Parts: sequence; C-alpha cells; structure tokens
Amino acid sequence: MDGQDAGARGERIAKWLARSGVASRRDVERMIEEGRVSLNGAPVTHPATFVTANDAVFVDKKLVEQPDHTRLWRYHKPDGLVTTHRDPEGRPTVFASLPEGMPRVVSVGRLDLNSEGLLLLTNDGALARRLELPSNGWLRRYRVRVFGVVDPKRLAELAGGSVFDGVKYGPIEASLDSKKGDNAWLTVALREGKNREVRRVMAGLNLHVSRLLRTSYGPFPLGELQPGELEEVPGRVLKSQLPRDNEPAPAARGASKGRAPARRG
Repeated sequence: MDGQDAGARGERIAKWLARSGVASRRDVERMIEEGRVSLNGAPVTHPATFVTANDAVFVDKKLVEQPDHTRLWRYHKPDGLVTTHRDPEGRPTVFASLPEGMPRVVSVGRLDLNSEGLLLLTNDGALARRLELPSNGWLRRYRVRVFGVVDPKRLAELAGGSVFDGVKYGPIEASLDSKKGDNAWLTVALREGKNREVRRVMAGLNLHVSRLLRTSYGPFPLGELQPGELEEVPGRVLKSQLPRDNEPAPAARGASKGRAPARRG
C-alpha cells in the first residue's frame, strides 16, 4: 500500500492510540491481542487497522478521545513512587500523584521506586517510545551517592563499556565529585539506559547506591523543580529539541516556565 492510500484510510490504530496517550505502540499491540480494543463496535484483531476522524475507538469499553496535539512535561519524581499506571502491590504511583486536570500521559523511560529526579511525561505514546531509543544519542545524567571505596580508575574504565553478571553495558561517563568517609557523590552519564543500569554497574564496582537523582534527559534539565513539581515544556521548545529521524537531537535551548505543584497520591 502506498503512502497516499494509507493517508486516505487514516492512521494505524496502534499509532493512533499511542498518540492518544493510552499506551506505547508495543503495549497497544498487546492490548489488541487481549481483545481490549474495538473500533465502531467491532473487536480489533490487528494493529495495522486504520482509524479516521469519524471512527469511534474503545479500550476496555471506554471511548478514547481524538489525539490532542503533542505535549511534554518535566516532572520531579520523588522517591517512593512507582512509574506505572497500576501497581499490583498497591504502592503509590507517579500517575496518581499528578495534578487534577492532567490528560492521560505516559512516561519516557522509567525511574524505579527509590530513584528520584527528572521524569519526562507526554500525552503521545509514540513520542515516548521515540525518545527512549538509544539511537537518539540523548545523554541521561545522574547524581549518585554511593557507599564503599571508589576507585577513580575503575570509574574511568566504564567509558569503554563493561560487563557485569553476564550483562554487557554501553559506555558510561562516571566521575568522583566528593567523598566523606565511606560515602561519595558521583556524576554518572549514559545513553543506553538498561533496567536499573546505574545500580547494577555500581554494584559491579562493589559500590552500594544509597541515592540516585536524574538531573537531565537529553536536552531537558531537572532545573529547579522540587520533588512532586511538574512543568510543561513550551511547544516551540519541544519542536526545536525533537530529534529528526536517524539524527541526534540538538542541544538544549532553554527550560520552560509556569511550574505547577503536583497532588500527592
């Protein structure tokens, strides 16, 4: 099918639902397999099904609104919150902590329960997936407090990649900022972002992470946001910073204003 035919038919439902903030394309595909998605009253069986502006899409029997324009927020995640919409253990979540009136959003990557700092949120699931890709070349910076004896030489060697417990990690920039007794603060930067990567790599160096704070994600900084605070990135800034296909993102050009305190869940 050529691009003209696809445009006349509308947009693939997996992408449409991702842009609506329901979930990432991958999660939408799983929801379709589980029979949770319907189009105009009929079950959707394939993620390549097309949607037009005149169609009614339901997820779990609830009508999904037409996708809004793409928006992005910077959020200072406190520790003690899980980055998920529903937690089977009943722990407080990031999404339950957001202010009333927020549209449904998904996170760009995650921060685990005990990690803090910058978490990007967007109403466009397709954008979230795009910004998570290591091919964007976006650097993610962290301030990390560790317990143990820090060897600056071993930290420097992380820049060449590393392997711990059979898992290969990409280049990591790590430097010692300060130390007091057996506690030290490090600055750590990486581009790949495997699950719990910083904690696992530090454990491989016999260092226990007692605090982990993400200070930036690509061109977007944590800035002066306090724990639980939220701030939308202006549309013009978002547009200027988004990576083009197969090209790295440009450098940051400024932060947004209009901070809003978040409601705790």
